[in-house]
Amino acid sequence: MRALLNKIRNRKGQSIVEISLITPLLLVALVIPADFGVAFLAANLVNTASREGARVGSQVGKTGGSDTDRNFTTTEAAAVKDQVVAKLPRYLSNRSVTVKFYEGAPANCLETIEVTASGDYNYYFYQILRMFGATVPPDSRISRTAQFAYRYQPYTNATRCTGKSVDTTYSNL
Repeated sequence: MRALLNKIRNRKGQSIVEISLITPLLLVALVIPADFGVAFLAANLVNTASREGARVGSQVGKTGGSDTDRNFTTTEAAAVKDQVVAKLPRYLSNRSVTVKFYEGAPANCLETIEVTASGDYNYYFYQILRMFGATVPPDSRISRTAQFAYRYQPYTNATRCTGKSVDTTYSNL
């Protein structure tokens, strides 16, 4: 009986060593899904921001051109950009918004607005890998585009316009 008790007493240090070896692996196993979950959330927020901007842009009034033939201007593009930037996540770096208004060519075409929102996401797990000498990209670009038809136009317009009246990119937001 004493031999068995001596063996059990001598094993106390073994469990500490096992826990110290397993803990980093468990932490990495928990960090990876959380990190990719945050990246997935960021992609969803960028998609929502671009759709919201396109929706707002499809309802703005045209301020350029003549009274009989109104055109989009950079004023409308700036209003759309403000809506998109308000919805983009702050933890994305190098955020940018591109606003394009398609109108005018060919005649009687379906006028549309296209909004592209993008930003760079820096994975925390990649930072850990870089500490150990791995060569991984510094960040990943998340970019989403949404396109809506301009609301105030005849329903008979079937073919999409190809002429761009406004094509503006706002960077480093």
